[in-house]
Amino acid sequence: MSINARRRNPAVLTSVVAALTLAACGGSSGGGSDGGGEAADDIAVAASDDACEVATAELAAGTHRFTITNAGSKVTEFYVYADGDRVVAEVENIAPGVARDLLVELPAGDYQTACKPGMTGDGIRSALTVTGEAVSLSEDETLTRSGTDYQRYVQSQTGALVEQTTAFTEAVKAGDIEGAKALFPVSRTYWERIEPVADIFGDLDPIIDGREGDQAEGQDFTGFHRIEKALWETGDVSDMDPYADQLLENVQEIAALANEVTLAPLQLANGAKALLDEIATGKITGEEDRYSHTDLWDFAANLEGCEAAIQALRPYLEANDPELVAEIDERFTATGAELEQYRVGDGWASYDQLTDEQLRGLSDSITALTESVSQVASVVAGE
Repeated sequence: MSINARRRNPAVLTSVVAALTLAACGGSSGGGSDGGGEAADDIAVAASDDACEVATAELAAGTHRFTITNAGSKVTEFYVYADGDRVVAEVENIAPGVARDLLVELPAGDYQTACKPGMTGDGIRSALTVTGEAVSLSEDETLTRSGTDYQRYVQSQTGALVEQTTAFTEAVKAGDIEGAKALFPVSRTYWERIEPVADIFGDLDPIIDGREGDQAEGQDFTGFHRIEKALWETGDVSDMDPYADQLLENVQEIAALANEVTLAPLQLANGAKALLDEIATGKITGEEDRYSHTDLWDFAANLEGCEAAIQALRPYLEANDPELVAEIDERFTATGAELEQYRVGDGWASYDQLTDEQLRGLSDSITALTESVSQVASVVAGE
């Protein structure tokens, strides 16, 4: 199919993004840890530009639902951290005036909750204490197997991630502009497929994948997008060696950590939806790969990673909600067909070649898919 390039109408693009934002707000989102059972409560979190008021500072072990309402003027995020700032659960891109849900399993222990107005910095934090015992979702044999199955997928992707990032950074350091440009979207494919795992390692994710302007005050702009800017905006990578070395080192660290981690059931369920949110809040706007316009590569990788997570959960979902499984399958097929129109050789068309109408088609398909996948966490939680 030919793609007609033209200047995009901002009003139409805004409607595309708005549709996706509404889809991203539907159902439960986020990740979980080790807890168990149906959510016992609904914990209100009042977020604003300078406050993060969590309704309680003490909880019983088990599965809990947080409802975060953003009354501020900035997009915010909500996190639950364990010791060492390990991310137990998160929900991102909560727009002003929007409420988002987060289902999370919490065993006994000391945690911190945090809102991040503007989605930067350490956030506005509060202590959270969890006591007692609860049956873990991970004690379900089928759900335990889903984590193991997904871990094998992660291991295959992290191996390729290190290999392709090595080739990419070597091209950058050799001054091979065209070679590095060709390898940029390929190496990122493996990163985008496993973001639910990478997200739990805190600062490594933004250091590797942060966009320009996302950094906290005084923090350097690093990672894939720092090198992307040099490749496409200036065509000069003579000063990129330190950034290339740091990127490879951080990717190797992510690979080593990710290969040792098995996601708990709710983390896996909500990680699938988080990958669709990645498309809804970044890829569809073209802001993610703003210099290279390789956003459709990321789009495809996020869909593939989401489908891998759902496939790992499939035996449990088929036993507990076969109609939802059939609906998700149908919508994956429709979204894949919509995206396939823009395949070019072994890759994808440049984002800036898509018209408003074509973006709307992608938006509609991902909206429908997100609505279905957003229900998976509740099924896993037994709601």
